[in-house]
Amino acid sequence: MDESKNPVLFAADCAEQVLPIFESAYPTDDRPRKAIEAARSGASVPAARAAAFAAHAAARAATDIAAVYAARAAGHAAATIHVAAHAPHAAAYAAKAALEVKKRSEGLRRV
Repeated sequence: MDESKNPVLFAADCAEQVLPIFESAYPTDDRPRKAIEAARSGASVPAARAAAFAAHAAARAATDIAAVYAARAAGHAAATIHVAAHAPHAAAYAAKAALEVKKRSEGLRRV
């Protein structure tokens, strides 16, 4: 398959763009990073599902909404190995994370 049309890599790319949002808020929690790594490595379905579930658990544990969205993006990236329909969810959550950060920075400029 042409790499540019691979939904798993697309989802991983989206999630990876916002991973720093999660990692800056929760530097010791590597579950979203491991989910993206599982997606990129072509992990087995059971391993990818476990990584996806772990990333979603990280999202549930987070209190920073942008970090929650970033972790969800990572979880959906890993889940795309199992079901390709997760790819758009990875993109949507990545966009939500980025938008949340943009809102914050705009709010800071208004002060």
